[in-house]
Amino acid sequence: MDSESLWAQNAQQFQQIFGDKISQVLQSLQQMGAGAAVAPGAAVPLQIPAEKLQQVQQQYLEEAKALWNQSLQASTLAASDKRFSGDGWQSNPVAAFSAATYLLNARTLMELAESVQADEKTRNRVRFGVEQWLAAMAPSNYLAFNAEAQKKAIETKGESIAKGLKNLVNDLRQGHVSMTDESLFEVGRNVATTEGAVVFENDIFQLIEYKPLTGKVYERPFLLVPPCINKFYILDLQPENSLVRYAVAQGHRTFVVSWRNPDADMAQKTWDDYVEDGVIEAISVVQQVTGAEQVNALGFCVGGTILSNALAVLAARGREPVASATFLTSLLDFTDTGILDVFIDEASVKFREMQMGQGGLLKGQELASTFSFLRPNDLVWNYVVGNYLKGETPPPFDLLYWNSDSTNLPGPFYAWYLRNMYLENNLIQPGKLTVCGEKIDLGLIDIPVYIYGSREDHIVPINGAYASTQVLPGEKRFVMGASGHIAGVINPPAKNKRSHWTREDGELPDTLEAWLEGAQEHKGSWWTDWSNWLQAHAGKQIAAPKTYGKGAKFKAIEPAPGRYVKQKA
Repeated sequence: MDSESLWAQNAQQFQQIFGDKISQVLQSLQQMGAGAAVAPGAAVPLQIPAEKLQQVQQQYLEEAKALWNQSLQASTLAASDKRFSGDGWQSNPVAAFSAATYLLNARTLMELAESVQADEKTRNRVRFGVEQWLAAMAPSNYLAFNAEAQKKAIETKGESIAKGLKNLVNDLRQGHVSMTDESLFEVGRNVATTEGAVVFENDIFQLIEYKPLTGKVYERPFLLVPPCINKFYILDLQPENSLVRYAVAQGHRTFVVSWRNPDADMAQKTWDDYVEDGVIEAISVVQQVTGAEQVNALGFCVGGTILSNALAVLAARGREPVASATFLTSLLDFTDTGILDVFIDEASVKFREMQMGQGGLLKGQELASTFSFLRPNDLVWNYVVGNYLKGETPPPFDLLYWNSDSTNLPGPFYAWYLRNMYLENNLIQPGKLTVCGEKIDLGLIDIPVYIYGSREDHIVPINGAYASTQVLPGEKRFVMGASGHIAGVINPPAKNKRSHWTREDGELPDTLEAWLEGAQEHKGSWWTDWSNWLQAHAGKQIAAPKTYGKGAKFKAIEPAPGRYVKQKA
């Protein structure tokens, strides 16, 4: 019997099986979407149009038939996916066929997910859930199906499996999947090495002052506010890619907020505490240390959101101690939060408020896992396969070491942030929020600002970054960089990598799309553009200080990077 006849006999049965699977998928999708119900207990109707379902079924049958008939050439079908592009997959027809079959099923399920008729939030949740399931079910993730891992096990006479088990035990002990060889890095030794000293500390942060690299410095000091959900040294990884060192080398008297990694003693800390006793206090200390009437400030990611709140509080009090502000991949308008929106609704926020709104800690590993699963193939399963199935030690990479160095968050801070920023988007509503006893209004922050967004950012979508241009009233410059949330920001000029876009006519239309129509691409880093902008707001140059701090009140407590950044979650 030829293959055509065999296919004809089995096609009907095959279609029935596929139809049953579709029903199971739809039931699962229904459950996934239930969290977005419009009323308590209400079910979200999830449907796929009958004609679309029939079309997908027919297409699947045709492609499955073609795959069956071309099974010996299946290696070429899967080679385009890096998970299956290795020699082990290509030289094994059975493995190659299983990979090709998986990819066909994955494409079909994603097409079904895209075809679901529901509100946009539910569609995004369905899409996200299906993507997670598909990423987990890839045959490359399992020793029984991974031809490369099997080949390596045979070649090493089982040593790779033994090493993989050792890696698994080690990762279970440390509580996270190793993305790099963490034993090769030490904060203060080969990351966070820019010379400086801690000149102030309270129970929320340490303030680091860095040693000048120039004979003269600008009279207006520069304060960096990093995110409190990560360690500050993302801005000071290695000398060649350190934004901190770059700022110092440009002649800025540079200070950095190093947030304390919260423990039980900080379980009651609120958003107000981080604004008042964090950023506002840091600004005040920098003023006192330097004698400057005003400082220039930079906020990165959540640090930018906290900085905006601090500036609004100060404005409400009639104070303007900050001359200019830089916002790097920061959200002020939370209308577009990208994929993170799938985690946010009234029910989930209420749960967090009940769980930790009055006290407690959000563990750093929970945050880290959430962000990793936004890119599961690159940041989760890739390391599962390498570390455990192949027994490999991941190569040293400072960025991934930092990524694994997680931080906790105080529960009240986190719950307030979720509701007022992500869920209700209250920050852009004048007078809606009371922070540190003040009704705040971003419209009162009438200072020059530099706003940067990364084109492929999955944490702060580029549209969300651009939206800040529409809510801040002062002189504004917007720049878009290539790549993502971290790689786009940490892009030193010396490497001459990637691109950035500017618009020299100064126009800031309502949408990013309209802005791009008049934007120009420039090869290389955006850092030089920012440096030129900051220099214009830094004042005259004066003699660089010979010592850290000022007098007995702000003397050097300990060398940079300080104790707080070394605390583990």
